[in-house]
Amino acid sequence: MSHYHLYAIGNALVDTEYEVSDELLSAMGVSKRHMTLIDTPQRAELLKHVQSLHARRTGGGSAGNTVVALAQLGGHAFYSCRVADDELGAYYTQDLQTNGVATNLTHTRPTEGQTGSCMVLVTPDAERSMCTFLGATSQLDASALHPQDIAKSKIYYMEGYLAASPTGLEAAVQGRQIAIDHQVQTALTLSDVSMINFCKAGLEAMIGNGLDYLFANEEEAQTWCGSNDLDTILAQLSPLAKTVCLTRGAKGCIVVQGGQRTEVPAVPTKAVDTNGAGDMFAGTFLYGTTHGHTPAQAAALANRTAAAVVSQHGNRLTKAQMQAIYTDFQKASS
Repeated sequence: MSHYHLYAIGNALVDTEYEVSDELLSAMGVSKRHMTLIDTPQRAELLKHVQSLHARRTGGGSAGNTVVALAQLGGHAFYSCRVADDELGAYYTQDLQTNGVATNLTHTRPTEGQTGSCMVLVTPDAERSMCTFLGATSQLDASALHPQDIAKSKIYYMEGYLAASPTGLEAAVQGRQIAIDHQVQTALTLSDVSMINFCKAGLEAMIGNGLDYLFANEEEAQTWCGSNDLDTILAQLSPLAKTVCLTRGAKGCIVVQGGQRTEVPAVPTKAVDTNGAGDMFAGTFLYGTTHGHTPAQAAALANRTAAAVVSQHGNRLTKAQMQAIYTDFQKASS
């Protein structure tokens, strides 16, 4: 019997989200739609630009959002990450526990320093641009792993952002080997175009000899493959994993498995904020595949939760929202 449906490793980040104009984003010198790593002085400078704006604070981190989504649907999840001994670290640890996610944070004493945080800047076209201060999570290493829990999981999931951290990458790859040794399935999200442009070797190390699941959005896939041609992209991505999920926003998603391509339409919605959409898709999809649904069914469910999260501000839904979506999905499927 598997102890966890999903065991993930990734960055622990507290998100602070602001609604900004394109003019302000430009004045701040922030790269639109992408994630940029910032240091303490840069963070202080950016905060000056938004100090008069309303801020929303939530638990974040790409894989953190994914495990919370799975747990809200009723799955069992474990998250390996790192925080500091500060107010944000306590907030993040409590947030995981509130959402029913088990974590190494309850077994280890946090270090001194600052917990990682992410400024999420959302423009009127619903695009999110992220400025990430890694703080304590830059020191994430193999001490955060719980090998016995990886061994008892159905799927081991890696966040592509860890490709930017030598110790984080080493920990992710070490965990992947533990998973393989215990016949646990492996999964990776490419996370962001910046990771592909600057840290592709790290992502390739996480892919290794191949994965069970690979998640990428269309822009990431195009950058990875150096092509905008869909057939070329899918031909290049397919050998990397047994199941490839290519998310395409309003165009839905494509699931490729065993050479078979399945296009799953999107749920029509008015996008307000795309922050968390890919994380939500992955968490919901993996919940579906670990709970008896076919990949096409899991993708249809994931398109529903992703549509719901982009139709509001914030990177997550509530447990009640998630369960209502799942109930409606089951009724529509029966």
